[in-house]
Amino acid sequence: MKKTLSALAILGASLFAATPATHAAGLELGILDCAVDGGLGYVVGSHKGLTCTFRPYDKAYGPEIYTGRIGKLGIDLGITHQSSISWAVLAAHGGEYGPGSLVGNYLGASADASIVTGGGANLLVGGFKRSLTLQPLSVQTQTGLNAAVAVTKLELYQETVK
Repeated sequence: MKKTLSALAILGASLFAATPATHAAGLELGILDCAVDGGLGYVVGSHKGLTCTFRPYDKAYGPEIYTGRIGKLGIDLGITHQSSISWAVLAAHGGEYGPGSLVGNYLGASADASIVTGGGANLLVGGFKRSLTLQPLSVQTQTGLNAAVAVTKLELYQETVK
């Protein structure tokens, strides 16, 4: 258990330490706001559905709706109600990014806690050719009774307009 916590702490520290370099060299694409379903943490992990709205800074195309799920592997204890997370979406280079570019898998680290109300942060890298970073824009807000330090995987799918 101590080795797992140490590994998670090192992973989290390295991801958060790398953030300024990515931001300095990257291109800010917009803001991703997500509503995460509530649920239970089962000691070694959890999976929750989410719905997100991406608001690109490029006004050539409008807001996009994404769905997906976020999973944690590590220490995740307790129960949470619906929470919200906001990320700044950064690109590693100035390549071609447009509608649907956020579809994909992201991997990173997260930490959160709540007693009635609380918050946390999630730093994730992935998406289009693993060239996108989801950097915590503001603290995740949540309600419930929960504590988590984990490796986090986010899967995003683009919602089709009917």
